Amino acid sequence: MNVSRRNMLQGSVATLVGAGVGTALPAQGKSTKKSNNKGCFYFTELLSSPQSNDVTISKQVGVNYVIAGNTCRGRKEQYIDSVRQAKEGWAKAGMQIAGVEGHPVPFENLKAGTEQADAEIENTKWAIEALSKNGINMICYNFMAGPGWTRTNQAVPERGGALTSEFDYEASVKLGPTRFGEISEEKMWKNVEKFIKEVMPVADKFKMKMALHPDDPPTSPLRGVARIVTSKRNYERIMAMYPSPYNGVTFCQANFVLMKEDIYSLAKEWCDRKKIFFVHYRDVEGDVKHFHETFHDNGPTDMVRILEVYSKGGFVGPIRPDHAPALAGEAQGGRASGYTIGGKVLAFGYMRGIMDSLGLKYA
Repeated sequence: MNVSRRNMLQGSVATLVGAGVGTALPAQGKSTKKSNNKGCFYFTELLSSPQSNDVTISKQVGVNYVIAGNTCRGRKEQYIDSVRQAKEGWAKAGMQIAGVEGHPVPFENLKAGTEQADAEIENTKWAIEALSKNGINMICYNFMAGPGWTRTNQAVPERGGALTSEFDYEASVKLGPTRFGEISEEKMWKNVEKFIKEVMPVADKFKMKMALHPDDPPTSPLRGVARIVTSKRNYERIMAMYPSPYNGVTFCQANFVLMKEDIYSLAKEWCDRKKIFFVHYRDVEGDVKHFHETFHDNGPTDMVRILEVYSKGGFVGPIRPDHAPALAGEAQGGRASGYTIGGKVLAFGYMRGIMDSLGLKYA
């Protein structure tokens, strides 16, 4: 069957059917067509609160999994109870936690290598134990010190006047340094090695998948801070620091496109090696020095092909559509956050239409 990534939209939103599954993410799912593919996608959304209207919308379009944020609150001895309470809160809303993104505890000093780094590393170890004991086995973390995720314009018109975000390197230079000042590449490599060698043994013990997110944007330096998670080669260096089945990747597609990696062959390789723990399904137009987010159905990436690559490669885990443009009435103060729900509804319908047509498993 010849399926293009653009013709998937017709009628796909109407096919949204929810499928409740357990926290352990069993390798089973729904599809309307028989397939020999080994993978299974678990539709998730990054949501701020169980009381959010976005939760209601997500449930209505068949999304039953949530990617949670900071779940470990209070003293480290209280983390287990804190995670349990968060898990129960989401369960009451009909959502199950598929993983944590944006770090379960504050993380900024350990990335920058300040005097507070050791305390944050210790807290991370406690958080891993707390999450694991509550049945949550994936952490999406990043090693972007200082600037973190960066865009320079959040009011760029996309299709039909929807607003989207943009990065322009020259505009970022004008923002100046952050509170951390300049951080060299050598220091960043030392910081990440210290983190990996101290934290990964704990992740191994508790079977916690540590899914490293690429630098966004993957350009270095950014506002005086070196960026090192910017290529396949650098990922391999980090994974080699502590070889483990739990030392892996958040495959944020658009960032690997901006790195000029062949994302189809790379996704296949890392799926074959069981290194992709989480997928951010998104696309951008432009290059690493100047780009903007697109709707999921009209960027340059073959979004049909990449889903099939994951599935044939045996990827079993959470996937979420990331950085959607803001639809009419959604932009806050005329700015697009990338996290409003309207574009995500379109994306979920688009994804499910592709999966149904190709016989890919999902839940």
